[in-house]
Amino acid sequence: MELHLDPLTSAQFLARVLAADPKIAVFDCDGTLWSGDAGSAFMHWSFQSGLLSQDATAWLNGRYNAYKRGEVSELAICGEMVQVYRGLPVSRLRESATEFFRDNIARNIFPEMLELVTELQRRGTEIWAVSSTCDWVIEEGVKHFGIPAERVLAASVDTENGIVTDRLRDVPTDEGKVAALARIGITATVNQPDCVFGNSIHDAAMLAIARFAFPVNPSPVLVEAAAAKGWPLYYPAGVETLPLPPRSAELPIP
Repeated sequence: MELHLDPLTSAQFLARVLAADPKIAVFDCDGTLWSGDAGSAFMHWSFQSGLLSQDATAWLNGRYNAYKRGEVSELAICGEMVQVYRGLPVSRLRESATEFFRDNIARNIFPEMLELVTELQRRGTEIWAVSSTCDWVIEEGVKHFGIPAERVLAASVDTENGIVTDRLRDVPTDEGKVAALARIGITATVNQPDCVFGNSIHDAAMLAIARFAFPVNPSPVLVEAAAAKGWPLYYPAGVETLPLPPRSAELPIP
């Protein structure tokens, strides 16, 4: 298919994805299916709603501030943002995730992405959602897209007798997203995903295993990576576009 160096229009984007006739499609969630970061938003909502104790709030807030200063890794903070709920009933987390997503994120769903996922499902595409945000929030969010919980790979911990523990089960970010897909038999060589969609540099490794990679609402760093890789960009309506760097620019390839 023809490569578009300029951002795709909505019509071009939909046409290119459907022309790929994907049997398997993989979507990041925050920033890709909806605008904003539901992971950090749920963390702050947990502080404000009283879901987390004052001690847990103070600890996680300190860790998150250290993360923003570059002192805590992406992998570590994504895991800690799930582990911090240890001791709470899973039922309470699911009820909280429902309330949080309904009141704060649902209105940010990109209509174009909802249309795409709905059409792919109608055509029989196997769809997976992969995210470093906690599974309670992501499973709630993708209900709006008709994606079942068993097709979600998200940051998660083990539970015991209906209670959240701090034992990490998975934290899909960066290469961890590729590893999470590999565990369910989707790789660059076996059951290769036909289309992968992501918005940040933490999705670059996952985008790289697809037959067709689609950066959606991409961050500036992902724009640079997309230019180096020749990946077409797509911005849902209302999202400010970022210009591609000059074709001669020396860009890192993740």
